Amino acid sequence: MSDTPGKQQNTAAFYGQAVASFAVAMAATAIGIYQLSADAWVRAFLAIAVLYLVTSAFTLSKVIRDRQEGTGGAPSYAPYEKR
Repeated sequence: MSDTPGKQQNTAAFYGQAVASFAVAMAATAIGIYQLSADAWVRAFLAIAVLYLVTSAFTLSKVIRDRQEGTGGAPSYAPYEKR
């Protein structure tokens, strides 16, 4: 194994798989909500809930990435770190 320092890059195939997986999951969820035999307001509520979940997942992903890369500000505490 090599301990080459530097930033690791994802391959194009991994990126494509991640995008395709996200697209399939969103499409399947949208079709499922559309086909649901419920009132329109119930389907609308579920659609908004899914969109909120997706946006908060993207935000969480960005926060975790920034923290690992050290681009965010220094945290004032580290709850899981022994002192």
